Amino acid sequence: MQKSKHQVLAAAIGRILKPLIRILLRNGISYGTFADIAKSQFIDVARNEFSIEGRKQSVSRVSVITGLTRKEVRRVAGRNPSEEHETAERYNRAARVVAGWRRDADFLDQKGKPMLLSISGNSNSFQELVRRYSGDVPYRAVLDELEGDGSVERLDENRVKLTQRAYLPKADESMKLHILGVDTALLIDTIDHNLKADHPFTRFQRKVLYDNLPDEALPEFRRLSSKAAQKLLEKFDTWLSHQDRDTRPGIQGSGRNMTGIGIYYFEKPLSDREED
Repeated sequence: MQKSKHQVLAAAIGRILKPLIRILLRNGISYGTFADIAKSQFIDVARNEFSIEGRKQSVSRVSVITGLTRKEVRRVAGRNPSEEHETAERYNRAARVVAGWRRDADFLDQKGKPMLLSISGNSNSFQELVRRYSGDVPYRAVLDELEGDGSVERLDENRVKLTQRAYLPKADESMKLHILGVDTALLIDTIDHNLKADHPFTRFQRKVLYDNLPDEALPEFRRLSSKAAQKLLEKFDTWLSHQDRDTRPGIQGSGRNMTGIGIYYFEKPLSDREED
């Protein structure tokens, strides 16, 4: 018998939640806290995205849509939600500095590679790089953060070199968890769009997957996929940087949009009976 849409969706939610719950439990987040967060998001989405056109969304309608009581809707809606602006800004700041070092001609050598930079003092120093791509944040704070994550290596008292082609926080757990929220939300947004849209208005969403590989094949594929994916992302990064008003203030056009491409590697051992 064919499964109903709700049954299929429930199974999909279960798959999404399993790795998320693993992260929650590892970080001391209880079911009660998770349920409270979910409740808040149900109310927020119902209030802002499921209103009747031309009419203000009411507490009663939010209650009907979400299945929560009107008292609960009022209670949750009256809170001041905690924000993670500081973590997000720290991540974006570090990523902008690394990206600027890779593509700004003032910080590249004659071969187009990131130069060794003096920490301070001249027009193409690390201090100037931070000023250009991170505003008035103290450059030594950014240097400490990048050095702690292994993105930058200090050669001596006044010279540093870039050691990573992209910024990936390694030391700061809060930044890694910030990426969890941002990247997962973007992927699910794309899937949600594709569930509603018809060709040619769907967004690119593909993967390549084989499920009977020996252990010995994995290290080489990790290396191959990492190298090819990084090269592709750098190509897209160069193109987008030429269209973005933050890096090129003279760009004209209407609206303000965010776009990009995300690539992720996955692997898991399968038992002989497991179906995925």
